[in-house]
Amino acid sequence: MAITAAMVKELREMTGAGMMDCKKALNATEGDMDKAVEFLREKGLAAMAKKANRIAAEGIVATKVCECGKAASIVEVNSETDFVAKNADFQAYVAKVAAQALDTKAASMEEFMAEPWAEDTTLTVEQALSQKIAVIGEKLSIRRFEKAEVENGVVASYIHGGGKIGVLVVLETEATGDAVVECGKNVAMQVAALKPKYVDRSEVPADFIEHEKEILMAQIQNDPKESQKPEKVINGMINGRLNKELKEVCLVDQVYVKDGDLTVQKYVDSVAKEVGAAIKVKSFIRFETGEGMEKREDDFAAEVAKQAGM
Repeated sequence: MAITAAMVKELREMTGAGMMDCKKALNATEGDMDKAVEFLREKGLAAMAKKANRIAAEGIVATKVCECGKAASIVEVNSETDFVAKNADFQAYVAKVAAQALDTKAASMEEFMAEPWAEDTTLTVEQALSQKIAVIGEKLSIRRFEKAEVENGVVASYIHGGGKIGVLVVLETEATGDAVVECGKNVAMQVAALKPKYVDRSEVPADFIEHEKEILMAQIQNDPKESQKPEKVINGMINGRLNKELKEVCLVDQVYVKDGDLTVQKYVDSVAKEVGAAIKVKSFIRFETGEGMEKREDDFAAEVAKQAGM
């Protein structure tokens, strides 16, 4: 029987097993879906099928910075419940995923999941995940990873709320030492707290500016008093409000959370003066657990009671 991509996809969704494992299972069972599920379960590569439809939107974000301080990884691994996210075994597993991501050459999640698992090269990353699902008993998912590197400078990391938010910040500088690393961490804390969209105004897309101007113009036109003002005044109002908004979405223009008298740029400049070398915030990556995902709404306590026969 010919094994189709749709069949592989269906089996993967049912079991959480890897694509190649699903294809092997279907080939071994001549396309029988039920037997393929049992095949995967017997090999420890699939959790119980009923877990496939559950929502894994909890979990943690973890980072790994190399010893040289010039490269780092950030990963988000999801679980169904916050209870598992706080489990030491799960957290140790996520730390290993972050270490794998630091060393990977993969350019996509598909490539990452298919590469050998560093802890046991007889398995792929995806197969190791399936085994972890079987042990922990919840649907787990390696949702995403990214890497940050810099030739001259440092990559700093910050984890907030036990892994609810993770940030990497890349600083370009010729300076080295604890003061630079601390600067990077403080900027990363800023990113975690105030969630900027861009490093500075040079990164802001032109269509974003135009869209915001359209919204601001509509707000003015809907106000009986403001809409009667001269065009020059209205344009000035739009530019003023846009400038205020850009200060909120651009990292270096934000008010520095640790000192309200400074912007982030002024804080970075003060550290640069201290270490005697220019420091530039080159980029940042911010992961927040479960952002953009549907959260499970069931009562976990009630589910535990049900399973315990209470």
